[in-house]
Amino acid sequence: MTQAQTKKLTFEEYLSYNDGTDTRYELVDGELIEMPPESQQNNDIAKRILFELLKHFPIELIAYKDTEIEVSGRLARCRLPDLILHTEESKAAISTRNRATITRDMPPPAIVVEVVSPGTTNRDRDYRHKRTEYAARCISEYWIVDPQEQQITVCTWINGQYEDEAFRDEQKLKSTIVPAFDLNVNQILNASQV
Repeated sequence: MTQAQTKKLTFEEYLSYNDGTDTRYELVDGELIEMPPESQQNNDIAKRILFELLKHFPIELIAYKDTEIEVSGRLARCRLPDLILHTEESKAAISTRNRATITRDMPPPAIVVEVVSPGTTNRDRDYRHKRTEYAARCISEYWIVDPQEQQITVCTWINGQYEDEAFRDEQKLKSTIVPAFDLNVNQILNASQV
């Protein structure tokens, strides 16, 4: 990932930023961070989760790589998760805006899913930084899907903090939001298992 500019942006400047390209950015402490295209493996993993969620929720409540979340940081921060499962409240709030951004004054979504890309920077971002940022937003569940480690960690918001449970192999995810989620880790991470 490369930084796209040096001037620190406010959140409001970020919301109106347009460089005339289709480049996707996250905002981290006022800096635009270009998000490289996902690997085909990560896209396929996110789509398998998407299709399973569609068995349990209407398509209108699911955002696939197109909705961002304002989070807390030293300066302005906004993340662009791989998948979001809205609550009725977060969907209603975002529907009143021109841009698919869940701001801090809006209700949080129910679930945020991040598929970890290779590399220490990506691992730190998904396991440490985003975990803290999503916890500060009181998001009920944060799923960290890790193809390299062949595991999925479900961080569940309980009594003001995340409690983590890691799932591997043939284990099905335990989710308070999607109790009937029917795929196991191998089926999510490995196309040959579906």
